Amino acid sequence: MVGADADDVASETWLQVCRDLTSFEGDLAGFRAWCATVGRHRALDHLRRTRRRPETVSAEAHLAALAGAADTAGAATDAIATERALALIATLPRDQAEAVLLRVVVGLDAESAGKVLGKRAGAVRTAAYRGLRRLAETLEHRHA
Repeated sequence: MVGADADDVASETWLQVCRDLTSFEGDLAGFRAWCATVGRHRALDHLRRTRRRPETVSAEAHLAALAGAADTAGAATDAIATERALALIATLPRDQAEAVLLRVVVGLDAESAGKVLGKRAGAVRTAAYRGLRRLAETLEHRHA
């Protein structure tokens, strides 16, 4: 949802989760759904904030942020694979993309994902199915 700002939003999410952890009640599946809900809210907040105040970054600051201490081939391969998968998911309509991310990537059941998205479990299952089918068709066309 937030593209290159995903790390910042993830950090904000974990800070919020840590701050509010004492108020959480439930099991592991509920915790995962709660974390996904917090993350989605932080992402939506971030999108609203960037629409109101677009940010400009100098070229030097951008280049400085690219350098990293650990630069291994395995990490690069994993990052590329993850980036490609997320880029493919990002081509889906928003409801399908969110359903696929929550069901497949995060591993939530349809009911928990529905709570995160404010939808019925059946609607989430349908959106995830359609999204996965569309991704399969896209991959078939690319490899044909």
